Amino acid sequence: MSTVAVIGGGAAGMMAAAAAAENGNQVLLFEKNEKLGKKLFITGKGRCNLTNNSSVEEHLQAVCVNRRFLYSAFYGFDSAETIRFFEEEGVPTKTERGQRVFPVSDHSSDVIAALKRRLKKCGVRVFLNTEVKDLCLSEEETADDGKKQMSISGLIVSSGKKMDADAVIVATGGLSYPSTGSTGDGYRFAKNAGHQVSDRSPSLVPIETEGMDAQRMQGLSLRNVEAAIYDGKKELYREFGEMMFTHFGVTGPLILTASCMIQKQLKEHPLTLIIDLKPALSEEQLDTRILREFEAAKNKHFKNVLATLFPSKMLPVVALRCGIPEEKPIHEITREERKKLIEVTKHFSLTLLRLRDYNEGIITRGGVCVKEINPATMESKKVKGLYFAGEVLDVDAVTGGFNLQIAWATGHAAGASINA
Repeated sequence: MSTVAVIGGGAAGMMAAAAAAENGNQVLLFEKNEKLGKKLFITGKGRCNLTNNSSVEEHLQAVCVNRRFLYSAFYGFDSAETIRFFEEEGVPTKTERGQRVFPVSDHSSDVIAALKRRLKKCGVRVFLNTEVKDLCLSEEETADDGKKQMSISGLIVSSGKKMDADAVIVATGGLSYPSTGSTGDGYRFAKNAGHQVSDRSPSLVPIETEGMDAQRMQGLSLRNVEAAIYDGKKELYREFGEMMFTHFGVTGPLILTASCMIQKQLKEHPLTLIIDLKPALSEEQLDTRILREFEAAKNKHFKNVLATLFPSKMLPVVALRCGIPEEKPIHEITREERKKLIEVTKHFSLTLLRLRDYNEGIITRGGVCVKEINPATMESKKVKGLYFAGEVLDVDAVTGGFNLQIAWATGHAAGASINA
């Protein structure tokens, strides 16, 4: 029987520990927090969007970085397997808009409880409040050619005690939400073991904007709008969905997904966000509607008609951008002013300045170089018996449950590939 040590009690770590134990191994799980699944608890605003109920090919298309690396892991443990895993552990699921999968209870705590039940059934020994300080490596000759190869022999915990292990799975997460314990330990372990670690940055993160307009509309959510982001005349992103204004800029599903696509350009210079507030209407159709509203309220003030077109928090901002005083009577509004209202509605622009930091980034972009990892097993090509899973790897995807599926799939691949 082999001894497997798993570092990190998050999504990837718990799945890896369960898979390794089900393979007949003795498994030790080390978590530096006082409880398992601390970051998992806050995912999906506490509801836990645990996967996306779509095909493997659709999952691969949702991956932003190193898509091909995940081919084997996704096919080995797809979203249907994830759903089956949790339903077997007493967590019925539901599929919502965008094929997002949630527990029927809408409680992430139920997902964590299910994982803990599986760990207990499998006999995994869990060490809470136990920080791993370093890996123990040794050099040995390979049987076939006599060359030297590094191999894992265990790890050292914060007390200084060495814990022997035949295999170690590093599932420490990234740098996002550092309050949950994601402090980049896995990157240090990887570097000490001779691995390359790519530059890291927050991803799926809100974006700061120029000026005060976003702050004036703080807390306002927009549904069924289309957002496009431009670098000069070049379109970088276009998508339909939801977004929200904040005291610093913009957030919400549309913006978080966009942050994956525009990181490189936004680091170099500001970009332009164009919001179509009425994407279901062409400019001609919108003009027809506005004329109808004007005709029905010709003796009222401009702000009264605006209130039929936009949420109240937008009214002062839209009026200012149109250059039409809110108190101006409808019958005095010119054709040119009406054209300006159409332009503002279909092309509501904001200047994007920078991404927010790791405290608000859902995931971390960058990490352990996947060229140095076996994609079928998650084992290091440099150190025998050393595995990596989850966010510590240089892979990430858009919102919608895809990043958690990466955690489940890579964790399962690592654990299931270690033979007792």
